[in-house]
Amino acid sequence: MSDSLKGYKEKAREYLEKNNIQIWDVVELKTKKTTLQGIILPRNEYSAPNFIEIKLKNNYNLGINLNDVIEIKKTGKKEAIYKIPEKKFPKNKNLPNIKLLGTGGTVASRLDYTTGAVIPSFTPGELFSSVPELAEICNLECETAFEILSENMKPEYWQELAEKVKSAADAGIDGILIGHGTDTMSFTSAALAFMLENLSIPVVITGSQRSSDRPSSDAALNLINAAVVASSDISEVLVTMLGSSSHDYGLIHRGTLVRKMHSSVREAFRTIDQVPLGMIKNRKIKMFSSDYKKRSNREIILKTKFEKKIALVYSYPGMESELIDFYIDNGYKGIVFAGTGLGHTSTYIYESIKRAIQEGITILMTTQTLHGFVGMDVYSTGRELQNLGVIPGKNILPEVGYVKLGWVLGQTQDPNEIKNLLLTNIAGEFIDRELPIAFNYNIDRLLKSKTFVKKQ
Repeated sequence: MSDSLKGYKEKAREYLEKNNIQIWDVVELKTKKTTLQGIILPRNEYSAPNFIEIKLKNNYNLGINLNDVIEIKKTGKKEAIYKIPEKKFPKNKNLPNIKLLGTGGTVASRLDYTTGAVIPSFTPGELFSSVPELAEICNLECETAFEILSENMKPEYWQELAEKVKSAADAGIDGILIGHGTDTMSFTSAALAFMLENLSIPVVITGSQRSSDRPSSDAALNLINAAVVASSDISEVLVTMLGSSSHDYGLIHRGTLVRKMHSSVREAFRTIDQVPLGMIKNRKIKMFSSDYKKRSNREIILKTKFEKKIALVYSYPGMESELIDFYIDNGYKGIVFAGTGLGHTSTYIYESIKRAIQEGITILMTTQTLHGFVGMDVYSTGRELQNLGVIPGKNILPEVGYVKLGWVLGQTQDPNEIKNLLLTNIAGEFIDRELPIAFNYNIDRLLKSKTFVKKQ
């Protein structure tokens, strides 16, 4: 039997029952400050008690504390309908063939208000109904690779995605879209960049910060922009997300230089230490850099072996040696430090670092400042760490360093080869120098400028 007040608890439930109000009732609700009209929504079982949740006419949800409610009365009923109608996705022989691999996340989804979960709308027909502009850009084929929360992403999924990309490219697909949750998107983009050698087609990862049922959703525009980039000649692993909160344009980020820099805003992704590769506006691409690989007839070489027993450790005041000893005693093969400043850790853990390296653990140093380079020749701390055997990671981002170290240790166990690979620019993870404009780039300035980064 269904619960007519799903998710409501304690006094809020008692109040609604007393007034004969159920889920999906249209109500007029008078508070101490205003009068609201909306639909009573079900609540998640973990929601805070004593709140009433309604969907307003503008499609935004609002939670009202029962203590602020003066009166409530029913004016109608309107149950939500979730099914998106399917329309046949048209085929056009003059358009590129793009494959969309779904992994979960918000980009091709809408919210199920009965459970609080996100429902994927992922067949080509559903996507065509939701984002008809896609049919003007490409012929779309969809495949659900897996349905996971992005925080549950793991190396096995990276390997599976890499294999699917190669299979699609070998079958003649012109470009790949990957729908992905935003929280770990930059880990996946880095992993694919290392695992797909000789990449011959665009691989574009996109997502959304807000689900498609919300008026402010970025899902549709991100999909449209990503489809444009997947149809381009940029043969790299890329991340394409909004570049402004006003939905003016999207930005094209190299998969090994990008980071989610805000937990909730729509323009959350930034290229670090560089300017973005380019932007998409009104389905047209403007490149800010000519330093990118282009489409080719190369055959993709899969290099998906990955060492999972690696750790990413942020240096912090008061760090104890026992933390490093834990990784040594549990058979870890590598540690990436996100060091302070130019790449430092406390001198108090030197003995454990020395022991780790003596026992064959590779240690790579990055900086938690994100912008800038590791500079381990400047202060005595950095020189001492290098003397112990810690490898300076140049400008590599901590999470990219984590992915790269796991990938390198999957390719070789030879210490000299490990160090050589870690210091080799394999997928654009290193830059020669940081551009002054990159720390706080302004898109208007970029648009007025000439190309910032020319191919070497």
